[in-house]
Formats: sequence, structure tokens, C-alpha cells
Amino acid sequence: MKRQCAIITPASKQIFNRSKLTIALLLHPMDYLLHIDTSSDTGTVAVGGGGKLLAQRMNSETRNHAASINLMIEGVLADASISMEQLSGVIVCAGPGSYTGLRIGMATAKGICYALGKPLLLDNKLTLLAYQCSRIHKASQYIALLTAREKEYFAAVYDSEFNCILTPQHIMAEGLRNVIHDAGTTILITDDIAAGNLIPIPDLQIDNSTNLNIGLWVYYANEQFRCSNIVNLSTAEPFYLKQVYTHK
Repeated sequence: MKRQCAIITPASKQIFNRSKLTIALLLHPMDYLLHIDTSSDTGTVAVGGGGKLLAQRMNSETRNHAASINLMIEGVLADASISMEQLSGVIVCAGPGSYTGLRIGMATAKGICYALGKPLLLDNKLTLLAYQCSRIHKASQYIALLTAREKEYFAAVYDSEFNCILTPQHIMAEGLRNVIHDAGTTILITDDIAAGNLIPIPDLQIDNSTNLNIGLWVYYANEQFRCSNIVNLSTAEPFYLKQVYTHK
């Protein structure tokens, strides 16, 4: 008896591929992560799935985070076609940055995590800036340096393997020479180009891209989530890195 072979048409091939995807998702469910960044003037929320950016929304209205954050989250989840319950965790860019902005982002993330029983992860902006630079440019050393106020900075240093040399911290301008040393090809990621004159490294390369690359953040955060680098929800705080000044 002659065996009959199934004819694979484009339509049946599409169904077959869709079935394989369904099986893969059942065996290895995708982790959907909500990302929140209110550390600067522009607020950003994004949804990542399996380390890939699915949707993002931004609000450039200066210091309007409190009024817009929840609507942005609702919108970005709709854009990604997932529900709040489908989230596996929440990631916050926890500073350094605007004190008020950091508190808004943290409070929003904690509220979601408490309500849904989801884990919280915190990323430092200095780390993220150095990481995204390391993914694009090869160097022996990456220095992330953001202005805190006049003659004051937030700084962190990472080597070519992305090992932390100088943990994120607050440093006075005159102290930069004491903590940052020549280690070969060095890239300075900063919002203050003049700060390069304060660092005793010849042929210092300067990168003024201090906006987060959301796609790379999503990938980085997914790796952190897979390593279970979550924080204690009750004690988690923003990365202020310096004393909060108040005026009476």
C-alpha cells in the first residue's frame, strides 16, 4: 500500500509554527516585566517579554509623573496586549535622580507588587548607562558620571567585563582624581562634558548619551530577573546616594 504524504501548504505551515510557539510558551512561560523610570524630567514605562521590548510609553511633560504614571502603565499594558495579572515582576530605575520623581516611581511599583504579590527589582541608572555603552563600544573602563549639583557628581566605574570597580556613589568634583584612575581605553558617559577635565586620563573618550536605551534595559533587567536579583519589598528605597536637602 502506497503511503500518503501530507502536503504542507503555507496555511498549514503557519498553523504548525503557531502550535510550536504555543507548546514552547507552555513549557517555558514568558516572563513579562513592567519597567518604570521617573528619575528625570521624562517619565517612561515599558513592558518587556523574554528580554525583548514589547511596548513603551513616554511623557515629556516636566515633573508630571504623579498625574500620568498610572495612565501610562494602563496604556503600555494594552499596547503589549497583556493584563496586570500576567506580569512576572516590576523593575524600577531607582536613581540617582529627582527625589520626587524617584519616590513616585517607587511608590507606584510597590503598590503593584503588594497588590499582585509580584517581586520588585531595582536598577541603578549609573549601572544602566555604563551597561548600554558597553554593549555598543569596547573599552577597558566605563565611567558613568551624572551631575548632582554644582561641583558634585554621582559616579560609578565598570571594567571591560562589566565588573564594578567603583560602586555608585556621590563624589565631590575635587575627589574624582582620587577614585578614578587610568586603566587603558576609557569611555566617560556624562551629562557634563566639562567634567572630563577633572579626570586624569589621557585620550578620554566622552559619550553624552545619558538617556536610557529602553531595549537594552529590558534585556539587562530580564537577566537580573532570571538570576532572582529581587529586593525586599518592605525595605526597598530609591538610590538617593546623597543627603536630601530641605529648606525651612
